[in-house]
Amino acid sequence: MTLQLVTPAPAAEPTGTRRRLSAVWASLAAGAAGPILLVAFPPYNWWWAVPVGVALLAVATHRQRPRTGAVLGAVTGLALFVPLLSFTGLQVGWWPWLLLAAVQAGFVALLGAATAGTSVLVDRAGWYWPLVSGLLWVAQEALRSRVPFGGFPWGRLAFAQADAPAVRLAAFGGAPLVTFTVAAAGGLLAMALWHLTAGQTDPVRRRIPRAAVAATAAAAVMALGAAVPPPKAPGRDVVVAVVQGNVPRMGLDFNAQRRAVLDNHVAATLQLADAVRAGRQPRPELVIWPENSSDIDPLLKPDAAARIDDAVAAVGVPILVGAVLQGPGPGKVRNAGLVWTPDTGPGQTYVKRHPVPFAEYVPMRSVVRRITTLVDRVRADFIAGDRPGVLTLAGTTIGDVICFEVAYDDLVRDTVTGGAQLLAVQTNNATFNYAEATQQLAMVRLRAVEHGRPALMASTVGVSAFVDPDATVHQATAMNTQAVIVRTLRLDTGRTLATRLGTTVEWILVAAALAALTTAGLLRRRTKAASSEPMTRPAEHAFRTDPAQEQP
Repeated sequence: MTLQLVTPAPAAEPTGTRRRLSAVWASLAAGAAGPILLVAFPPYNWWWAVPVGVALLAVATHRQRPRTGAVLGAVTGLALFVPLLSFTGLQVGWWPWLLLAAVQAGFVALLGAATAGTSVLVDRAGWYWPLVSGLLWVAQEALRSRVPFGGFPWGRLAFAQADAPAVRLAAFGGAPLVTFTVAAAGGLLAMALWHLTAGQTDPVRRRIPRAAVAATAAAAVMALGAAVPPPKAPGRDVVVAVVQGNVPRMGLDFNAQRRAVLDNHVAATLQLADAVRAGRQPRPELVIWPENSSDIDPLLKPDAAARIDDAVAAVGVPILVGAVLQGPGPGKVRNAGLVWTPDTGPGQTYVKRHPVPFAEYVPMRSVVRRITTLVDRVRADFIAGDRPGVLTLAGTTIGDVICFEVAYDDLVRDTVTGGAQLLAVQTNNATFNYAEATQQLAMVRLRAVEHGRPALMASTVGVSAFVDPDATVHQATAMNTQAVIVRTLRLDTGRTLATRLGTTVEWILVAAALAALTTAGLLRRRTKAASSEPMTRPAEHAFRTDPAQEQP
C-alpha cells in the first residue's frame, strides 16, 4: 500500500465584492455601537443597551487587522463621546468639545485594535468572547482614567448601570468589576450574533439554539447583581440638609455674579431656619452647600464672612461651604470645602485634589495660548490639595469630593478609608446641563454602593439629591431652581470588599488583559510561521491511500 500526500485545499479568498460588503457591515456595526452605548447613560437610562453596543463593536472588529480594528473603534468612540460630552461645549465652543471627544475616542480606537488582535483566541475557543470583551474594556477604561493629565473617566460603562442589577457588584470590585461584568455580557451577545450571522457550515437548526443559549447567558450575567443582598447600615441616624441656592443666570459668567450666588445660598438657609422654627422641617445636624457657593473668599473678605455667619447662626449647626480661596501665592486659587461652625467660624478645609485641566488650570499655558485665547478665561490656576476630603461636622465624619472628582476611584475611596461615614459631593453645574448633572448623580449612586455609604450631591443649580447605599435616589431637585432638601440618613463605619481591595481588582483584570494580548500575539506569530513551513512532516498533513497502487 502506498500513501500519497494530499494538501488540504486552502479556503477560498473572498471576492472583492464580498470584502466590500464585509467592510460596510463592519462599519455599520461600529457606527451603531456608539449611539447604542450612549443611550445607556443618563438622561436616557437604557442601561441594558451596554452589552448590545459592546457586542456590535466586538463583532465588527473580529478577524480584522489591528489597524482596521483601530479605525472601527474610533468610529464607535466618536459616535459615543461626541454627543455624550456635548455639555463641555455649551460655553467654550465647539472645537474644545470635539477635541476632548476625539481624545477619548482614541482610547476606544486602541480597544478596537486590541479586540481585533485577540480574534485568534476567540477563534480557538469561542467561550473567550466574554472574557476578552470584559478584560479589554476594563483595560481601556483604566488607561483612559489616568492619561493624559490625570485622565478623564467620564463615560465608563459602570456609570451607565446605576439603575441596573449589576451596580450591586460595585460593593465587591468597584467600577472595574461592574464594567467587566456588563462587557462580558456583551461578549456573550457577540457569540450569539456570530452564531446567527457568520458563514458557518452548521445548519441553521443548530446555530439558532446556540445563539439562544449565549443570549440567555448574557441576560443571566447582567442579572448577577440581583443576588447581592442590599446593605444594612448599622450606624446612627443623622439629619442632613442640602441647600441649592441657584444662580442668577447659567453660563461661565455666573462668576461675575459671585455676591448674588452667595446671597442666594444664605437666603435659602435662612428660609430653612424659619421652616425648622415653624416645625415644617426637622432640625438638621449639618448643612451642605455646593461647590462655588461662595466664590468670594470669606477668609479675606469680611462682608462674605459676615453673610455666612448670618446663615450659620440662623440654622445653629455647621455648614460645609463650597468656597474659592485665594493663594497661596499670586495668580493661584483653591477650590475648597470649608467647614463653618456657629462657635468658631471657619475651620477644617478640604482642597480639591484633582483640578480639571484646561478648565481650572491650564497646562503648558504659553504653548496653548498660541493655539487659542480661550485659556485667558482661566485667569488664575487652581492648585491641587494633598489630603483626602475627610471632614467632621457636628460629630459626623463626611467624605468630601468636589465635582468631577467623583469619577475617580481613588479620590472617593481615600475618604472612606480615612473614616468617612457619609459621602458628600459638592458640585456646580451652572456651566453645564441636565444630562451632565444626571450623569454625575449616576456616579454618586455607584459610589454609595461601592463603599456602603449614604451619599448626597449638592449642586448650585441642580440636580441635588440624597442616595442610599443601595443606589436609591431621594428628593432629587429640578434644574435651575432654588431648593432645600432635608433627610435622615443612616451612617455606616464598615468597609465593603471593594473598599478593602481598592485598585487590586482593576489591576488583576488589566494584567489578565495584557496576558490575553500577549498570548494572542504569540499565537498569531506561530500560525504565520507554520503556514510558511514546507509540508514535510507526515504528522502535520492529511493522507489517503492510492487505490491504483494498492497491493493485494
